[in-house]
Amino acid sequence: MTGRLLTELSGPEVVARVTKDTIVVQPTGAVEHHGPHLPLITDFLLADRIGGAAVERAAAEGLDVWQLPTLAFTKSDEHSWAPGTVWLNEDTMFDTVVQIGRAVALTGAGTLVFANGHGGNVALLQVALREIRKRHGLKTFLMPTLARVPGPDGEDADERGFGIHGGAAETSMILHLRPDLVDMSKAERWVPDHLAEFERIRFNGGPVSFGWLSNDFGTPGVVGDASRASASYGQALWDVSLDEAVASLHEIARFDPAGRG
Repeated sequence: MTGRLLTELSGPEVVARVTKDTIVVQPTGAVEHHGPHLPLITDFLLADRIGGAAVERAAAEGLDVWQLPTLAFTKSDEHSWAPGTVWLNEDTMFDTVVQIGRAVALTGAGTLVFANGHGGNVALLQVALREIRKRHGLKTFLMPTLARVPGPDGEDADERGFGIHGGAAETSMILHLRPDLVDMSKAERWVPDHLAEFERIRFNGGPVSFGWLSNDFGTPGVVGDASRASASYGQALWDVSLDEAVASLHEIARFDPAGRG
């Protein structure tokens, strides 16, 4: 466990050490289907390991930052068809994170950051940011834990922009973090090439979004090319992701929308 876990402090220590300048990081992962080659805790590992390492480094660099235990069960209902997925519905998830915001505000901290490892949480957490801000007065932020960088040996070159779930990036990251949990003999290319012709309807970056379940694409619940994943790509992703997360925390620490700093 990280030495910056807020829950390892006693109650009186929280009172003594937490101030309005304190940033509290809440990693949010998931327990969900990731195809035949990856473990259910893939997104949990991304949030927990990267979020925790970022807090440690940012604290060593002088930030007043603490981490809460990573949320395992979140909004994963796009994978609800697959045995092993454990998810909360949107009302429960929303209430949970807003109540976490209430508790963080009661510690005396001034900022709450969700370090997110699961794409299915993003829209809900964006709404929760404003709700927590409105109800409890915290400054609130959402940042990803997995940054994207091209594979050094072209591991993601054939994904056509569809490497969003269980593909080269996530598989490579778990090969780096927990290779014992990856079965590359079951990793294949699962890219919905028929969707590449659409210019406006896209997963990311297109003006038209769409509702989907992970078994909509003629694949085993995976969207991406896991077959070319590598531990070296995972190392590269880890390095960039950690650097980005720490840099984000430094920006968060000095962010003032009114420009009073």
